[in-house]
Amino acid sequence: MEVPIGYTLALHGGAGVPPAERMTPEREAAVHAALDRALAAGEAVLAADGSALDAVTATVCALEDEPLFNAGRGAVFTRDGRQEMDAAVMVGRDRRAGCVAGVFGPRNPVLLARCVMERTGHVLMIGEGALRLGREAGIEEAGEDWFFTAERHEALRETLRMEAEGALDDDPSRRHGTVGAVARDRSGGLAAATSTGGMTAKRPGRVGDSPLIGAGTFADDRTCAISATGDGEAFIRLSVAHEIDALMRLAGLTLEAAADRVVRRELPAIGGSGGLVAVDAEGRIAAPFNSAGMYRAWAREGTGRATAIH
Repeated sequence: MEVPIGYTLALHGGAGVPPAERMTPEREAAVHAALDRALAAGEAVLAADGSALDAVTATVCALEDEPLFNAGRGAVFTRDGRQEMDAAVMVGRDRRAGCVAGVFGPRNPVLLARCVMERTGHVLMIGEGALRLGREAGIEEAGEDWFFTAERHEALRETLRMEAEGALDDDPSRRHGTVGAVARDRSGGLAAATSTGGMTAKRPGRVGDSPLIGAGTFADDRTCAISATGDGEAFIRLSVAHEIDALMRLAGLTLEAAADRVVRRELPAIGGSGGLVAVDAEGRIAAPFNSAGMYRAWAREGTGRATAIH
């Protein structure tokens, strides 16, 4: 009799991680605690025989509610002082997907993305049309006071100041903020979800890889589920998530080999940095990154759980 594989869950809180020497013990402890809370939210769903989709949704909602991460409550500001958020979900069984871009209002943008998937025949919606759909579905909205954080607002001011002085550095925290989760449920179903506030001081209307299927988000039960974080433009140009799927499905590479090849070889070749979390059909996890670090956590039924930063 075969032993069931069980469930697997992996999440990330973005690759916008400062070098270890710049992380205070207090900040590090707070990040580990936040990652653990989000992991617990998704794991509770899977442990109760819930679906991978429900698990990644619950996980990303928890991450969106944490002001430490660049999504939902902790979203960064555009250069005109507003917040524009993107999110996506995808189910591996039939490649159903829902995505939103440039939205402000829903407390949890990932729920609006799921609403697009479940209530319309569309995949990607933007602006007022997406917001109207969420209101019709009764998705909770929040005001500016909920989403505002002094840390993100100060980061905008500092970024604009450095730009004006021609002294802008390559701090990854300005470019790599995203949250996401991937899961395999006990029935073997895969799902992925990603949410982001984008880049600090981005131009209004800029959309990165997170809400683009095949770039920052992907799921197919035959191969893998992926949620990415990093230089969005590079991830789009390389179609990172689809590239990994194709290497597995068409070239026969393992998840680890495919993910490492794309993240550690192909992305740097075009100047891209960042990382991703992924799970394959057998519940194996890959979490490669080529940046200073990536906030991440994972759990596999029967083998424990962990959080990590660098």
